[in-house]
Order: sequence, then C-alpha cells, then structure tokens
Amino acid sequence: MDINAKPAFTLKDVTARSLVLQVSDPEADYGTREYEIWLNGEKRLATTKTVESVYGLTPDTPYELEVRRDGVSSGVTPVRTKREFVTLDVRRFGAKGDGETDDTLALEAAILCCPADSRVLVSGGVFRFRTLFLKSGLTLEIAQDAVLKAIPDKTRLPVLPGRVESTDGASEYLPGTWEGEPVDAFASVLTGMDVHNVTICGRGVLDGSADFDNWWDAEKRKNDPARPRMLFLNHCSDVTVEGITVRNSPAWNLHPYFSQNIKFLDLKIVSPKGSHNTDGVDPESCENVEIAGVYFSVGDDCIAVKSGKIYMGKTYKTPSRDILIHHCLMEDGHGGVTVGSENAGGVWNIRVQNCRFKNTDRGLRVKTRRGRGKDSVLRDIVFDHVLMEGVVSPFVINSFYFCGPDGKSEYVSSKKPLPVDDRTPRVGNIVIRDVTCRDCHTAGIYFYGLPESKIGEVLMENVHISFAENARPGRPAMMQGCDPVCRQGVFIRNARRVVMRSLTITGSEGTAMDLENVDEIVGQPDFAD
Repeated sequence: MDINAKPAFTLKDVTARSLVLQVSDPEADYGTREYEIWLNGEKRLATTKTVESVYGLTPDTPYELEVRRDGVSSGVTPVRTKREFVTLDVRRFGAKGDGETDDTLALEAAILCCPADSRVLVSGGVFRFRTLFLKSGLTLEIAQDAVLKAIPDKTRLPVLPGRVESTDGASEYLPGTWEGEPVDAFASVLTGMDVHNVTICGRGVLDGSADFDNWWDAEKRKNDPARPRMLFLNHCSDVTVEGITVRNSPAWNLHPYFSQNIKFLDLKIVSPKGSHNTDGVDPESCENVEIAGVYFSVGDDCIAVKSGKIYMGKTYKTPSRDILIHHCLMEDGHGGVTVGSENAGGVWNIRVQNCRFKNTDRGLRVKTRRGRGKDSVLRDIVFDHVLMEGVVSPFVINSFYFCGPDGKSEYVSSKKPLPVDDRTPRVGNIVIRDVTCRDCHTAGIYFYGLPESKIGEVLMENVHISFAENARPGRPAMMQGCDPVCRQGVFIRNARRVVMRSLTITGSEGTAMDLENVDEIVGQPDFAD
C-alpha cells in the first residue's frame, strides 16, 4: 500500500442530519491509519475508524465533503442532506428524561405523531421506558447526551403471540418468535412490525437494562414467554441503524426477521461475558443485509446468520442470503461469524471481509445437524482478508451441534451414515482466503461433516495459523464425542473436496493431519515448529 496515495472514501448513508462514510483502504479492518473528515473546508473530526459517522448537519443542505490524510486530500465530493419537515422533541410530548419517570407514553406518542420526512429527537437525559413500537417513515435519533433505558419489568410488557391463525384457516400470522420457532415472546425493547423506511441513529445509547438478576437469570424466567430482544424487525424493509451504542440486551441484540435491505453501520454492541444468548446481530431469513464498522463484545455469537428451525424452514423455505459483513471488530463472544444452528431455510452467499476477531471462542463457526431438513443448504460462504488474534478455534464446521431438546439424541449424534431423506441438511462450498490466525489454542481447522451428507468443498488459500505458547486445551465443537484437544492442526471428517494452497500451521502438536472419509485433498499444509 502506498502511504502517500490519495485517500478515497465511499458514502454508506446520508440522512437529514448525518452521514456515514467508509475510507477505501484495502488493507484495513475495523481501524485504519488516522484521517480527517472535512466539510465545506472545515475540519469536523479526526478518526482511525474505517467506517465513521458525522452528525450535526443541517437538513436539505449542500456540503463539500473530503477526506484528508497526511495533508493529502481525496478531493471534494458534493453531498446534499435529505429534507426534514419537522423535528419532534420527546420532551414536548411530556417525556422527563430524569432517569426515574416512566416515559413510555410520551416517547410512543412522539413516534406515532411523527409525519413523513421528519425526526423524533431524544436528547439531554436518561429516558426510562418499557417498550417502543416503530412506524414506517420514522427517523429516531438518540443524541450523544441521551440514553434510552428499558425498564426490565416483565409484568408491564406486552406479549407477542407466536402464532395467530387467519380467519379463513388457510394461513397464519407470526408476531412472536424464539430461536427459529413461532412462540409467544415479550415485545422487544424496540419493535418493528411490517415497517419500512426507518432510520435509527445518533451518538447516544440504547440500554436494555438486563443483568444477572433479571433477564439473564434462567430461574426467574421459568414458564415465561421468550425474552425480548433489543431490536426486533419482523417483516420489515429498508431499515438503517447507525452510530448508536447498544448495551445490556435481554437476549439477541439486533434481530431482523424475514426482512430485506437492512443496514447496521458504525455501531457498538456490548454485553458482558456470560450474559446468556446476547448475540450481536442475528439476521434470520433475511435478504440483502450489510453489517459494517460494528464493534462487538457480547456473551454469545457476535453475528449468527439463521433461517428458522424445522417448521419455519419447511413451511416458508426462506433462506438468509446476500449478507455482507465488513470492517467489523469482534471481541469476545462464542463465535465471530456463525452460520446456524437454526438454519432450516438455508443460508446462501455470505461474505465476511476486512474484519478482525479478538479472543472469540471460534472464528468461522458453522453449526447444523440432522433434522434441519433438505432445505438447509449452507453454501457460498466466503471469509476474505480477516485477522484473528487469540481465537480459541479459528475454523469450525460442526454437523452434530448438540444444543436444544433433541441435540443429544442418537439420531443427531450418531457418527454412522444414516439414510438421506427430507431431514438431511447439507453444507456446500466455503472459501477461506487471506486469513491470519495468531495465538490459537485448541484446533486450527476442525471440520466434521455428516457421513451421509459430506461437506461439499472447502478452499483454503493463503491462510496462516499459529498457536499460542501457553495454549490451553478445550473442545473445538459443541457435539457429542468431541474431546478436549490442544494445538491440533487439521482435523477433518466427511468432506468431498478440501483445497489447501499456501496454508501454514505453526506450533501444532501430536497428529498434525487427522483426516477420515475425505474424497479429495488438493495440496498440503506447511507445518512449522
């Protein structure tokens, strides 16, 4: 890379009051070399974030935007902010923002009254509320000095029914869901039901108020409806969430469900280690999702791409597809980017590029099992230009995932080939290219396909794995019969074709290559002490 080259950028989004840009740096991940953002010849900010937001703009106004690095300018790009009719300040609707008052009705009133091309503004305080429902055409801005803080009192939350039969008995309406099934669920902190053209933005905080004494305590939730998520988007489209910090979610943080054209840009998503099911972003049966410039530190998978359990996959046959994940930092959590395990509708065309994983349990994590069904086809999954540091097990494909009521049954756990039928899932092609993994612990590569439905093809090219000096043993995959290992190089069971080009593994111990029932191997790893 030429450090004196003219900087360049791409606009990711423009609202009436803000913009989001991405610096064009092919070698960068979540961070890059410091640069400056200038508007109309004035410096607005200096940053090292590859994806960055600028706030405080004026509606329907032309700007001259440029990026400068080391005194070199990108050149001026004209940008015009969007029109805004009115701003509705929630305090004018009675919200107190004193951190004690229940402001739910005032906040919801402002949202319901918001006309087209307008903004609801939350600023200058801590606003307590139970749940809020979004509407189409809404821009909701949480300003830098504001916190939207949920009241974690389940006795005061509405419940979304899992299934409502249509009057003609021919179809159904599914408002509530949990882990891929239509079940009764508490309304989420922010809930969007069939809404479109929505923006949630700002430099403020959305706080779910969850902790180990309320939503994360399993004993206190017995016989309850499913937990709320922080943001639930049910059959929505053209929704953008940008700039805000999301913390302490009761369960999954951002959950788009049967939705299209969704963007998550320049966010911070945080929950403590051990907080149950606090996945970062879980697109479920969604199409055209972009996750860019997001910082994750959560108690479960950072990103988990899903498409329903057996009933949802078989009935609606809606895969998650065309999902782009780039310039993100995944720190802590069970998996950096996970596919599954609820994937009965299939997962197609997932691209992960220019990301960094730090201290996650796994990097790429594919988890499926028998019973997900013939529509559960996982294919065209690409990891490109990724850096992993301290990741316990960088690459895991697990076709025997054992969590859930039937996860430890003989049908799921048997390593013998079983008949291929309507219950049999399939893992197709996966590409892992230009990836470096440092200070790993258990297994560098752990792939375990079904003997009757082998992993299709895995291409690994220019991949470098090294183990930590103080590597600790552990189980690479959550499956029956997976014993603890340490510094295991390559373990593959039941695959059709594995291609290894410029694959190096440093510091492995014991049996470096452990292969069984692999039809074709192209190339070999280069092992080093």
